[in-house]
Amino acid sequence: MKILLAVDGSLYTKKMLAYLTTHELFSPSNDYTVLTVQPLLPPRAQAAVGRPIVDQYYTEEAEELLAPVHKFLLRHGIDAKTSWKVGQIGETIAKFAESEKFDLLIMGSHGHSALLNLVMGSVVNQVLAQCKVPVLLVR
Repeated sequence: MKILLAVDGSLYTKKMLAYLTTHELFSPSNDYTVLTVQPLLPPRAQAAVGRPIVDQYYTEEAEELLAPVHKFLLRHGIDAKTSWKVGQIGETIAKFAESEKFDLLIMGSHGHSALLNLVMGSVVNQVLAQCKVPVLLVR
């Protein structure tokens, strides 16, 4: 099974990983990819500092999030691929899951109420609305 783990470095990512290690889905026979998405910096900020610094910022932020997750998975016998993208977070996760033909997307959820999600929006809601790949949410 080809599984995408969407991570953001939050407590909810840690809960998702802890949950995953206790279930049958967590098996070296599965093919795992860990994805993080960096939100776009405002255009004025990008213009002020220049492209090389913006690219370096995105790379460093992604590596800071992905390294501990990759290390955690290695300790549990899983050598996952890692990937990072820049863009609208929910949309980018959904497009990546579909374009790479994953069988399952797993991500942590903050578990906000429906009213709070309506007011604030939610990456999870965006993913669920746009993704054709089955999604497992862990709260």
